[in-house]
Amino acid sequence: MATRDGARDFDWEFGTWATHVRVLRNPLSPGTATWAEYEGTSVVHPLCGGRANLVELDIAGPAGRIQGVSLRLYVVEARQWSLNFASVANGLLTVPTIGAFIDGRGEFHGVDTLRGRAILVRFVILDVTEDSARFEQSYSADGGRTWELNWVATDKRLPPA
Repeated sequence: MATRDGARDFDWEFGTWATHVRVLRNPLSPGTATWAEYEGTSVVHPLCGGRANLVELDIAGPAGRIQGVSLRLYVVEARQWSLNFASVANGLLTVPTIGAFIDGRGEFHGVDTLRGRAILVRFVILDVTEDSARFEQSYSADGGRTWELNWVATDKRLPPA
């Protein structure tokens, strides 16, 4: 059976989106975590004929403003995507999550640190339509036995300007 080529998996997302984001403050800290809400835009630009793309995120809410970029790169040999995020606040790229889309659902995994502790990261893209999508990020501090949701973005496409 031929292996699926996922180089065009993000083509549906090119354009400008209104985004509502919920972020769990102080994740993996039972009893002290609270949710913050943000509204703003996400603009997705194709690069290199669609085998890479750049997401510009600009959201704000009572807890402040989050600006960042996500560089997504398609790894042809592995037929997977590398998702790399950088916050404008600190100018540093996070450790990438790696994965692919299967049956319309994107799932990406990585390893990072939180407050000096090694954690697993899972980023999922689901409920994708031409005009909407949902993005969820979760952390695990126990090797993936349990996951704590810490980022939820619900995007709705904006009409072209």
